[in-house]
Amino acid sequence: MAGGKGTRLSAVTGDKIPKPLVPFCGRPLIEYIVENLVADGVTEIVVCVGYLGEQIVDCLGDGSRYGAKISFVHEEEPLGTAGALFYAKAFLGDDFLLVNADLVEDVDYQRMYAYHRQKGAIATLFVHPNSHPYDSDIVVKDATGKVLQFDFKDNKRDYDYENCINAGIVIFSPEVLEVFTAPKKLALEKDVIAALLAEGKPVYAYASPEYVKDVGTPDRLAVAKQEYENGKIAGRNLSRKQKAIFLDRDGTLNVFKGLITEPEQIELIAGVPKALLAINQSDYLALVVTNQPVIARGDCTPETLEKIHKRLYTLLGNAGCYVDDLIYCPHHPDSGYEGERKELKFDCDCRKPKTGMIDSLVKKYHIDLDKSYFIGDTYRDVQTGFNAGVKTILIPSDADAEKSRFTAEADYIVKSLSEALQIIGICNNKKVF
Repeated sequence: MAGGKGTRLSAVTGDKIPKPLVPFCGRPLIEYIVENLVADGVTEIVVCVGYLGEQIVDCLGDGSRYGAKISFVHEEEPLGTAGALFYAKAFLGDDFLLVNADLVEDVDYQRMYAYHRQKGAIATLFVHPNSHPYDSDIVVKDATGKVLQFDFKDNKRDYDYENCINAGIVIFSPEVLEVFTAPKKLALEKDVIAALLAEGKPVYAYASPEYVKDVGTPDRLAVAKQEYENGKIAGRNLSRKQKAIFLDRDGTLNVFKGLITEPEQIELIAGVPKALLAINQSDYLALVVTNQPVIARGDCTPETLEKIHKRLYTLLGNAGCYVDDLIYCPHHPDSGYEGERKELKFDCDCRKPKTGMIDSLVKKYHIDLDKSYFIGDTYRDVQTGFNAGVKTILIPSDADAEKSRFTAEADYIVKSLSEALQIIGICNNKKVF
């Protein structure tokens, strides 16, 4: 979708070139998108052009020099973020990928497409957390990834929510083309996808930490250029090995208050937002692994735990940072608690210090354990990291009464998350809100 005028980028384009041709590290931005698609086996590309579209046609030509066949459709007048698909229908007879041309991206599209097929989705949205969810449209999804609704940024948000943002990349099944019966202005989220949801169609969210950034402003463009040059953009493609920092939750990110059973108990430790922002800006993924026996014990329902985590995501998002994923173990090996859930009372493979949670994240994100770390506040966390084969950093907790149960010793002992990141080689001098 390359029809936008790019008003916010006029300081760079001078209204003389269309937004998709904005210079990016010596070449037009749209060329990087085309090359990434071709590298993943997408060789038939339709470009929907509008404002100064002839320049895009001249730039890309028939696509042969990229190893692709490129066709063009022209908007006679602006048709929003989806309306031009009416003209593209003639070229689209199978599942197709929709990409906004003002994105800097490097995505393993074959992995995303496998997810789309596995879910049997009519539409699959690429979603990720960002550093400003409070002024972004939120995708509301369930635990399976099924999209329930959109929480648009113009809604009054006096509630907690998951930091889950639609990135501007969607895989559609051809059935969706039935929506486009005439050339009219349509918004992709509000008019097309929301209509699919209203009809009960299967729409799913594909969550990935891969690099996708809207560069519609000069500041965002400058940041993306820097991250391209330092290799972060290409490095985040999940076809490549990833580095991760595994983080405990209670006592590492939020203040330890015993077993947390209500969202109101979540309180960030001082300095955590700044430290997480540093991880977000680094080559590492921030992945939370936490034992939550409150579920098996009957102290808390899964629905309340979801609210607790939404409170954590909201506090972090309000401070300009995020975690890339959070996974928890709901089990507990011991019985005898009033109200316990007996089906969750067994010796599982995921409860720390066992490595089931880490193993699942390694598979999901193609993680290189040799270059990864585990940071936590107890020797259970240290033992978990040792068992998984990663370096361990301990932020000792006065509440850790289990030290004698574990034999592993931490590779490093520090006083704060920020100090831990200094050992890893990550620092952040930028201000957090």
